[in-house]
Amino acid sequence: MRRWTSSTWRRVATVTVTAVCVGYAPIAMTELWPYARPGAPAFGEWLLGHTVSPRYVADALATRIGPYRHSLIPMIVHSVLGGLLMLLGPAQLLTATRRRARLHRALGVLFALTVYASMAGAGLYLARTAPRDAFSGAAFWIVLATILLGTVLSVTLGILAAVGGFPDLHQRWMLLCYGYLLTAPLLRLEWGALPAVLPGLPMTEINRVALMHLGSLVVFGALLASRAKDRRDTVDGLGRSWAPLPVTAAAHLAGAAALVWIVRALSAYDADGRRLLAGYLVPYALAYAVMALGARRAARDGRPWAREEWRIQLTGLCLAPVVSAGAVAFLQRTLDLGRFTALTAGVAVGCGLTAFGATLVVSLRLVHAREVRRRSAPAPLPAARQTAAVP
Repeated sequence: MRRWTSSTWRRVATVTVTAVCVGYAPIAMTELWPYARPGAPAFGEWLLGHTVSPRYVADALATRIGPYRHSLIPMIVHSVLGGLLMLLGPAQLLTATRRRARLHRALGVLFALTVYASMAGAGLYLARTAPRDAFSGAAFWIVLATILLGTVLSVTLGILAAVGGFPDLHQRWMLLCYGYLLTAPLLRLEWGALPAVLPGLPMTEINRVALMHLGSLVVFGALLASRAKDRRDTVDGLGRSWAPLPVTAAAHLAGAAALVWIVRALSAYDADGRRLLAGYLVPYALAYAVMALGARRAARDGRPWAREEWRIQLTGLCLAPVVSAGAVAFLQRTLDLGRFTALTAGVAVGCGLTAFGATLVVSLRLVHAREVRRRSAPAPLPAARQTAAVP
C-alpha cells in the first residue's frame, strides 16, 4: 500500500475545503429567501430536513421569523456576500499557489471589500437583535460578535502585512480570516451530523454543543495551513525564543488550573453541562496533541522557526482556559447573564481569542527578526569610497 506523503495530505485538505466552500455557497446565498418570500426554495433547509428530519428544522427556524425579518436586508447582504466569499477563498488560494500575482491581487481587493460589506450586514443584525433573541440565546450572540470582530481584524491586518511587504504574515492573517469565515459551513455540517451522536436534541441544543469547539477547530485549521505553506527551517534574525521553557511551563500550569475549574463548573449542570464539556475537551485535546508533537518534531529535526511558531501557538492554546475563565466573570458582570449562559459563551470564545493573540505574537516575532536583520546588515559604503575601491 502506498504511504501518503505530506504533499498528498495537503492536496486532500485543499480539495476537501474547496468542496465544502463551493457546496455551501448556494446554501448561504439562498438561506434568507423564505423570509423575504414565503415558499421560496432554501437548499440548506431542504438538505438538513432530509438529513435529520423536517420537524427538527421547522421547530428551530420557527423562532427566527421575527428577528430575521426585523433585519432582513442586512441579513440578505450578509448571506449573499458570505456565499461569494466561499468562492473567493479557494480562488485566492489557487492564484497564490499558481503565482498569478496580478489576478491574486485583484481578487484580494474584491475579497477584502466583500468581507467588510458582509460583516457590516452581520453587525447591523447583531446591533438590532437583543442577545436573548439570537438563535439558542445570548451565548450564540456573543460568539457571533467575537467571530465578526476576529474576521474584520484579521483581514485588516492581512492587508497591512501585504502593504508592508510581509507576504508570510499576509498569508497567515488571511488564512485566519478565512478560518473564521468557515465557521458558517462547519456549523451547518454539525447541525446535520451531531444529531446522529446526540439523538433527540433540538437544533438549539446541538448549536450550543457546536459552539464549544467551532472556534478552536477553525483557528487550528488555519494554523495547520500556515505551517504547511511555510516550509522554512529558520528565519534570519530569529535569535532567542519568545516561548522559552519557563514561559511554556507557566502557561501549562495556569491552563491546567483553569481547565480544572471549567470541568468542575460545567459538570455542575448535569447532563447539559457534561455534554458541552465533552464538546469542548475532545477537540482541545486533539489540538494540543498536534501542536505539542509539531514542536517536538521541529526541535528534533533542527527547524528553529517551525519550533518557535508551534510553541507560541501551543502557549496560546494553554492560556485559552484562563481567558475563558476571565471571560465568564466579565460576561456575568457586564451583560448580567445567567451563570450557565456566561459559562457557555466564555468557554466558547477562549480558543478563538488566544489563537488571534498567538498569531499576533508570531507576526511581531517576524517583524522583530526583520528589524534585527536590517540592523545587523553592514552599512553601505559612501559613494566616493565605492568609486575609489573600483580598480
